[in-house]
Amino acid sequence: MEKTNRDFLLELLGTPSPSSDEVAIQRKMRDYYKEFADEVLTDNAGNVIGVLNPEAEFKVLLAGHCDEIALIVNRIDENGFLHFDKMGGINPKAAVGMKTIVLGYGKTITGVIGVNAQHHGGLKNDFDLEDLFIDCGFKTKGEAEEYVQIGDLVVYKTESEILMDRYVSGRGLDNRTGAFIVAEVLRQLKKKGCTVGVYAASTVNEETNMGGAYFAAAGVEPTMAIACDVTFATDYPGVNTNKHGDVRLEKGPVLAKGAPINRKINELLEKAAQKLQMDVQYELTPRHTGTDADKMRYTGHGVPVSLVSLPLRYMHSPVETASFEDIDQEIKLLVEMISGLTGEESLNPLD
Repeated sequence: MEKTNRDFLLELLGTPSPSSDEVAIQRKMRDYYKEFADEVLTDNAGNVIGVLNPEAEFKVLLAGHCDEIALIVNRIDENGFLHFDKMGGINPKAAVGMKTIVLGYGKTITGVIGVNAQHHGGLKNDFDLEDLFIDCGFKTKGEAEEYVQIGDLVVYKTESEILMDRYVSGRGLDNRTGAFIVAEVLRQLKKKGCTVGVYAASTVNEETNMGGAYFAAAGVEPTMAIACDVTFATDYPGVNTNKHGDVRLEKGPVLAKGAPINRKINELLEKAAQKLQMDVQYELTPRHTGTDADKMRYTGHGVPVSLVSLPLRYMHSPVETASFEDIDQEIKLLVEMISGLTGEESLNPLD
């Protein structure tokens, strides 16, 4: 990965983007797209979409969601401690003892998620988020309310780390890596050239309701759509690969197989991988994908969809970990496939 682009990825990972408040990161995405896109679109959901060949009838929509899981303040007690619920799939056990950034209406505040000392009995085994709280150093509810109100969002205070110049680790790789990937695909297609319309969407709200993907697909009315998300890597200690499948870092992008997936799109991706002599991996999505693909599929008259995923270790934790090589490979695969489209392809499985 070019150093300049790696820097942009790390900048995205360092930008708080809790589901429902993605404005800060979307402004950066919009500015980045302006450097090379033929057109940049936004909508009332908060999506940012870079476009190539907007006049083309055959339209490919790529969707990578930029939002991350977060906490939301639901109560401030009399002593100024903040209590919270979750925005997305927060793991309570991963939250214990974490530093936090409270995106308060007054200012951004640092806090810590307190934990009962082991000397005092520690946490019970079946604890939940309601047993945790954030300590920002406030002494009273009144003092806290000068900076924080009900509904303010909170993310973990972590910095992304590069491991052995090979992997990147931090919070929110799910799925700011996907937003980065679709932008890079568009940037490289601008250089390489393509004849079809390409709409690279940094979508919002995937972690909570996938409404951003619905807005994007309903507005673009694509011929086909590909969700670029993450999937569970199973190549670390303690994972039952017989139950959860065998997906590894640096073994190639992951294609989904199941009822929601259009087989012809997968065939196009597989042919592109063969041309590049690139390995791909597979995951099963029998009923639904759990990604933006599910919402895009049901817009308009129905949209043929596929899902290309990045292997990710430690999903929904503050130390999600992915490979730079896998990111590059996914970008190359999508550029190869899309640049080879003529616009005459039929996605009807009966043709």
